[in-house]
Amino acid sequence: MKKVIAVTTAAFLISGCALVNNNLVKDDSYSRTKNGSILGAIGGAIVGAVSSKKHLKGAVVGAAAGAAVGGGVGYVLDQQANDIAEALGTGVNNDPLARLDPNKTILVSKGEHYVKVMFRDPMMFAYNKATLQSSAAYKVGKIGKLLRLYPQTIVRVAGFTDSKGSYQYNYNLSVKRAQSVANELRKYGIKNQITATGCSYNKPIVPNKDARSRALNRRVEIYLYNDPNFQVNPCM
Repeated sequence: MKKVIAVTTAAFLISGCALVNNNLVKDDSYSRTKNGSILGAIGGAIVGAVSSKKHLKGAVVGAAAGAAVGGGVGYVLDQQANDIAEALGTGVNNDPLARLDPNKTILVSKGEHYVKVMFRDPMMFAYNKATLQSSAAYKVGKIGKLLRLYPQTIVRVAGFTDSKGSYQYNYNLSVKRAQSVANELRKYGIKNQITATGCSYNKPIVPNKDARSRALNRRVEIYLYNDPNFQVNPCM
């Protein structure tokens, strides 16, 4: 037990040291890097201890390897978020109130297992249309170029509408808009797996009670995952 405690402490120290040299552009919270390093270190310590005849030595080696691998996975997410935010001329914003500000036409945020880019509808499409406006295509293209650096990243695009009109009509429109964004990303020759999903007026940001609220709900969201096991349904 003393050995396990010592190794776990060492794992935390190892993970902490690994964070010092990770200089992100827009956000220095390192939440995924820290969590990945700690969990990887603990897991590596256990595997190392069990598989080695010299348990303590094997545990320390396992902790170091686990911290490096786990921290690396988290760092990729952190780096992606900052690269995209910088390219789009904004920062990483995890404030839940930011999505209620209609002046924030692009929001880049980080979840535990994904990076999300939200585009407001007014800058993306003309009324009831699914063709990207030129300025929107330019912004989406920036993400497409960056994804060349991350070919293993899984991309999921989701379209959302307001509640005016029938559910089916809005579903069809949301699918077409998501597909439009996905097709724009593909123009840059990326190898990423890309899925386009229509959510109709499911998962509103705010109740569709007036024009301002409906405008907040019309949007396209791009989710970036590095592990397929953590994908979520964007419509729920």
